[in-house]
Amino acid sequence: MLNPLRFPFTRRTFGLLLKALLVASCAACQVRAQEAPAKSETQPQAPAAQAPGNETSEVSTRDTPPTFRVRVNLVLVRVVVRDGSGKVVSNLKKEDFQLSDNRKPQVISTFSTETPESHKVAPATPAPNADGNVSGDPAAIAALPQRFVAVVFDDTDMLIEDALWVRTAATKLFASLAPTDRVGIYSTSGQVTQEFTQEREPLQESLLRVVPRPLAGGNGFHDCPDISYYQADQIQNKQDTQAQAVAAQDALDCAFSGDPRFMAQAQALAASTSQRVLSSGDSQITYVYQHLEDIIRRLAGMPGQRVIAFVSPGFVVTTVLTSDSSSLIDRANRANIVINTIDARGLFTPDLMGDISDPPHDSVKTAGIKGSYRVQSQLAQSDILAQLADGTGGTFFHNRNDIDEGLREAAAAPAMSYLLGFSPQNLKLNGAYHILKVSLASKQKFNVQARHGYYAPRTIKDPVEAAKEEIQEALFSQDEIHDLPVELQTQFFKKDESQARLAVLTHVDVKGIRFRKADGRNSDDLTVATAIFDENGNFVTGGEKIVEMKLLDKTVERMSRSGFTLKSSFDIKPGTYLVRMVVRDAEGSQMAARNGAVSIPY
Repeated sequence: MLNPLRFPFTRRTFGLLLKALLVASCAACQVRAQEAPAKSETQPQAPAAQAPGNETSEVSTRDTPPTFRVRVNLVLVRVVVRDGSGKVVSNLKKEDFQLSDNRKPQVISTFSTETPESHKVAPATPAPNADGNVSGDPAAIAALPQRFVAVVFDDTDMLIEDALWVRTAATKLFASLAPTDRVGIYSTSGQVTQEFTQEREPLQESLLRVVPRPLAGGNGFHDCPDISYYQADQIQNKQDTQAQAVAAQDALDCAFSGDPRFMAQAQALAASTSQRVLSSGDSQITYVYQHLEDIIRRLAGMPGQRVIAFVSPGFVVTTVLTSDSSSLIDRANRANIVINTIDARGLFTPDLMGDISDPPHDSVKTAGIKGSYRVQSQLAQSDILAQLADGTGGTFFHNRNDIDEGLREAAAAPAMSYLLGFSPQNLKLNGAYHILKVSLASKQKFNVQARHGYYAPRTIKDPVEAAKEEIQEALFSQDEIHDLPVELQTQFFKKDESQARLAVLTHVDVKGIRFRKADGRNSDDLTVATAIFDENGNFVTGGEKIVEMKLLDKTVERMSRSGFTLKSSFDIKPGTYLVRMVVRDAEGSQMAARNGAVSIPY
């Protein structure tokens, strides 16, 4: 058979036909390639429980392990304003305040108010078209905790008469608890720990275990020479020549029978003893600070108003340890914790002879000046109590014998407090102390109670770690944040009588997100964190989702009309729960935080 392609005319005709077919085929391929994205974008929006659309190349969602652990360089100052009669002033606004940092006026960038009504939690909005159950028992939800009070007894510094006095007074506090109050009892020695509860019996039992537990000194033992912690601070930290001379004379009298030939040896003994006493005292105060910090950290994880009632006779704070007390105030302010302090000594007058159960062994030559050191020390003990209260917007109850009334008042947050925030300009990372002053623009004669200063950081936080801390602190708060438009909804399914599955739905309005334009896409990452707390405010479970978005313009336009919804599910037992949801975007560093409550019947 002849091959038809052997003839020139046939070959040319066939070549033209083949070329036309190839061109048409390529054109069709290009059309399909151009239409493919449009087809994907016009697909129906994914169900509410899925990621924001089926654009798998544009959006990816992944679960991450919870990293629950403030705004960068943001200094928070809690302020309570009272009139001449001691009544809280409750009608002030941002422009009514003036704030200075080292005498330089600052711009107040954040401003909020807090009242006892601020943290009431409403039932979470039911999810639309949900097949599961929603809402719950209104009475159980109404009894969810709103205020957490940590009563902290300073058993490392108390005397036995102090402990008996305050234990009796504390019993009256429990009788006045509201259904939404939770009280925990702790001690600075760490030997007494009663977690937050509204049950009076365990609280009463914990009170009986509050007894003096000094970490150093006592038991009638006196060093040679006998140097107090206050005097040791004067010698070692302040280089007080008079305090050094008194210690040397005591050493000469007790160790060398007053023989002046041994003065050099007495001075050396006085120096070594004062160093040892100072080190021991510093260790005890550091130990107290560590336990206070642990209590603040524990209280910071409770979802509601947070109050510490610190019952203590006070203690001397040396210059070296001043930064530690400022750090406690910083941590408390960032966690919205008010510290009210109560002087366990009651109506107090200084005693020249000190503790009558352990009288001093002073020589005739040094008794007078050492008596003055004791008076100065006893007066200085209350300074730390005043600092903790003033620095957090709390109240210092002192020179009063009605400690029961002081405890009752200390357990309640002020009727109104103001939280001012500012970002220091050109802040040097040198750890220097900055003096803060808050005043009223109207110059009214009101009493303004606020922290007195803060310490500059020494290093810059890693941005990733700073974001994690910001999310965690927001999650374990109860303040609502509205930088981003989001909604919280819940639904639950009961598996059986003892198990249920709670779904938390987060609806995000895309119009409020600040995207970054790159390679023709709109990019941003959202972190969605959820936490579930039980009826005593204890953290039950939680999780995080990361939504990575690289959206085309048409996708952003379409999603701006409806937003998108993410779903997180948790296996929990029946009960009443507080649901806390926080959303943060990476590009704009904007946040949103919402509260909800759900009651799952047994």
